Amino acid sequence: MAKQQPLRILHCFRSPVGGIFRHVRDLVEEHSKAGHEIGILCDSSTGGEYEDSLFDDIRPYLSLGLTRVPIRRSISPSDIATMWDTYKKIKSLRPDVLHGHGAKGGVLARLAGSALRVNRYRVARLYTAHGGSLHYSRSSLSGQFVLRMERLQEYFTDALVFICEYERDTYARKVGRPRTKTRLIYNGIGERDFEPIPTRSDAVHFIYVGMLRDLKGPDLFVDAFAKTERLLGRPLSALMIGDGPDRDRYREMMVERGLGKRIGMLPAMRVHEAFSMAQNLVVPSRAEAMPYIVLEGLGAGKTIIASRVGGIPEVLGADSAALVEPGNSDDLARVMAETLSTPGWHARTMPKPEAVKAVFSSAVMARDVLKLYHELVNPAAGQAMPVAS
Repeated sequence: MAKQQPLRILHCFRSPVGGIFRHVRDLVEEHSKAGHEIGILCDSSTGGEYEDSLFDDIRPYLSLGLTRVPIRRSISPSDIATMWDTYKKIKSLRPDVLHGHGAKGGVLARLAGSALRVNRYRVARLYTAHGGSLHYSRSSLSGQFVLRMERLQEYFTDALVFICEYERDTYARKVGRPRTKTRLIYNGIGERDFEPIPTRSDAVHFIYVGMLRDLKGPDLFVDAFAKTERLLGRPLSALMIGDGPDRDRYREMMVERGLGKRIGMLPAMRVHEAFSMAQNLVVPSRAEAMPYIVLEGLGAGKTIIASRVGGIPEVLGADSAALVEPGNSDDLARVMAETLSTPGWHARTMPKPEAVKAVFSSAVMARDVLKLYHELVNPAAGQAMPVAS
């Protein structure tokens, strides 16, 4: 990455879990190594020991520090106090770039950045949805409110970053054609993520890795597992790895169906450790943008079985036999059974690692994001931002 004017970059997001957190960690590391000063502002009430260990990994790259404030998932009156407290903290850091991730992070970054601009402080305001508000339906009252708020916030946005074509197209369909600068920059994983991870001798047949909430489809995984056993006529084994608000409900579901001894549950852990526990990774999400778990699984040489949602077909291929109809446990079970019963299924179905690496690399992602930052901040690049009067 070529040396350019050092920037002070602050990433704002709500919950330090899942794909958004992974995305930000990669940008932090790449941009810090390129000589820029980086900080993070996120929620103080979510995350656990696993997330704390991930913060420890990137703390050496956070020259602007880690700032944590209470940020609720839903809109509430407490947001006013949070916004004022956040603005003061952001102002003290003197950022050149405020990059909001997810709905709440986008609100905080753009409103705080706009307040700074009113005070004649030059700062770039960027927003990446990562799915989030784009999962809402225009047919519901809550969806109409959220999507109209997205439209309104374009007036306070210098650039929208879309992490896949699906997200860009969904934004245009639900929110409207963007009235500000946009850029399509795919999520990417690092060089160390493109190393095959062999399975352990006590590996199970299937793993689910992710948040334990219905949007991600753990209940579909349980249903499909039972149906796969019936299709193959023999008992199988699986693991669900992750944390989330519905963990106990999924455990009860497995016990009620007599699967408690064949599907184990483990807390969130580093994906490299999780991937050693099975060859076959199931991603049964009902909705996604561009999930990192698919990229990480392919980089590790795993067999992916995933819902045809979000940007997943852009990775696996639009006509991939590994894609199943979202919300359909029968279709999911059919493909799960095929992976175990069809010789050579992985080699014929999975994209080649070099093809994935050419498009979905964190180095490429960080380079393109940084180029956009400079276009917005650096007058010498011919993209000077107007300063509010």
